[in-house]
Amino acid sequence: MGGKKEMDVVKGLDVERYMGRWYEIASFPSRFQPKNGINTRATYTLNDDGTIHVLNETWTDGKRSYIEGSAYKADPKSDEAKLKVKFYVPPFLPIIPVVGDYWVLYIDQDYQYALIGQPSRNYLWILCRQQQLDETIYNQLLERATEEGYDVSRIHKTPQTEPPPEAGPVDTKGVWWLKSILGK
Repeated sequence: MGGKKEMDVVKGLDVERYMGRWYEIASFPSRFQPKNGINTRATYTLNDDGTIHVLNETWTDGKRSYIEGSAYKADPKSDEAKLKVKFYVPPFLPIIPVVGDYWVLYIDQDYQYALIGQPSRNYLWILCRQQQLDETIYNQLLERATEEGYDVSRIHKTPQTEPPPEAGPVDTKGVWWLKSILGK
């Protein structure tokens, strides 16, 4: 693709409106997530210091796996929705900080669905407040991602069940994390 253009990022994101639960409708496969995970979601909570508490959850073989972290503005002086997220791994012995980019590339005016990416274009997420997203909107978000230089042939839809699970056995050993690192 040669020299890729700078991505357009949302400006003036209302962080308080962005807080809450978001369901993963689709994403690029990642070594940080189980390949057969379903009901994947993220819950964001604003901390008193202005950072954001991040809770990412997914279910594999009926067991809930999760990782917690924090997000913060990459440049506090900028109005661009360019965040940094930090997780400590492995989740069962959190000692190694892993920091990544979280750029809000698009969000609708009602804060119901969003397109999230990062500068290397190796990661992409389509998020929604509901477990399902209208196919027309989904395709518009894919088109937007294509315009931003993403190869959307890599996208994988995330199965979501109705109603979404609220609890269940937890993978306390972090086996999902080890399997994902090994590509299983």
